Amino acid sequence: MYFDVNDTICAPATIPGTGAVSIVRISGPDSIRIADSLIRCKNTSLSALEAYKMQFAEMLEADGSMLDQVLVAVFRAPHSYTGEDSVEIYCHASAYIVNRCIQLLCDAGARAAEPGEFTRRAFANGKMDLAQAEAVADVIASQSASAHRVAMNQLRGGYSLELREMRKDLLELASLMELELDFSEEDVVFADRKKLRASCDALVDHIGRLIDSFKLGNALKDGIPTVIAGATNAGKSTLLNALLGEDRAIVSDIAGTTRDSIEASFNVDGVLFRVIDTAGLRESNDSIEKIGIERSLSMIEKADIVLAVFDYFGSLDTLSDSAALIRKKCGDHQPLIIPILNKIDLLEGDNKKVSPFNTNVIDFESYLLDALGIPESSFLRISATSGEGIPDLKKILSDFAHSSLNQNSTLVTNARHLQALKLANAALLRVRSALYSRTPADLYLQDLREALFHIGSITGEITTDEILGNIFARFCIGK
Repeated sequence: MYFDVNDTICAPATIPGTGAVSIVRISGPDSIRIADSLIRCKNTSLSALEAYKMQFAEMLEADGSMLDQVLVAVFRAPHSYTGEDSVEIYCHASAYIVNRCIQLLCDAGARAAEPGEFTRRAFANGKMDLAQAEAVADVIASQSASAHRVAMNQLRGGYSLELREMRKDLLELASLMELELDFSEEDVVFADRKKLRASCDALVDHIGRLIDSFKLGNALKDGIPTVIAGATNAGKSTLLNALLGEDRAIVSDIAGTTRDSIEASFNVDGVLFRVIDTAGLRESNDSIEKIGIERSLSMIEKADIVLAVFDYFGSLDTLSDSAALIRKKCGDHQPLIIPILNKIDLLEGDNKKVSPFNTNVIDFESYLLDALGIPESSFLRISATSGEGIPDLKKILSDFAHSSLNQNSTLVTNARHLQALKLANAALLRVRSALYSRTPADLYLQDLREALFHIGSITGEITTDEILGNIFARFCIGK
């Protein structure tokens, strides 16, 4: 990625397409002069305009003829998004007008901006740190209220403040150790080892909580992975359609209709759920269906939520087998399992059926809940066909997500940050081990410095041009 803060750059700040208005953004030392050469304001020049106010004007061609009637705003350094002199031109959203505007600006001395270059300049000019800059892209990409909330918290600097406080504690630890080394011949002790261990323990716990938050943070960003699992003909595809409010999956009485996973997203109370309808769990000799079943089982192993769907009128053996298989595949990662009894609409009417749950031979509901590993829970009774019970299911999903959000004030959503935190944590674990074994300070100081480096790399206090290039290259043009 080419980057030179001495250049003046320009780019569309709005996506191309049909609309009323497009915005062209200019930033850099010559932005006001270049824009002034192409924009005619009534009774004044662009350079004389008061900052942060809209002005009606005309965008001119090179020969002085009018290209478009526009609104224009001037932002003077350092009080702009980039920290530089900037101009924004609000023109009609014609692809020709926008492209021509960019061409005229480039002919007048600007150059086309690289992806993310405006935000990179904001970072370079101290308007935001690197974690905040990356949050800009997350705000733009947010698809739900919860994802927007997490991204805005990072953009406002809440996450960065937490990291800076952590780095401050690390610096204090390192400084004390460095002082002891400098005065080692005088046998001076600057810090009580018990306090150092306690400080290190607190840092390890703090970083550990941030690392653990990535699972939820990433789920809120991309959608909480929710798997619909159960035996064939339990009504899984009908449930998917009911949650989405559309016919996304094929529904049939023929067993084994769904042979591969079907994935879609839906929003409940501002939280995005990525729901996956899976192939029915059963013994099959069909090679294609067997592959689908294997994929279904692997999906269960990765899910945060499992909707365990049972046919209210299914056979005892089928119900029992699918419950045991779901429990086995949930394994140690312990997702939220929501047990669901489907098809309660068939209890009414002339063609009503008899359900094993209505027999007094055994308490089959308790038996199945125990097989799922959640004996203290209870089944949610629904009809995916009629919609009965679907609002109750959505409330359970919403309560689970918001409860998790309330327990985590700061969430890590960026894979680069996660990797840096893991490396910092590994270094600190080595420091803690050394402190408890009374290892001399000079043998673990490098580990402390390594932890400082990795925490600093998140906010950009320590980073390389190559890393910056990779980060901002993922941004959209004009941001």
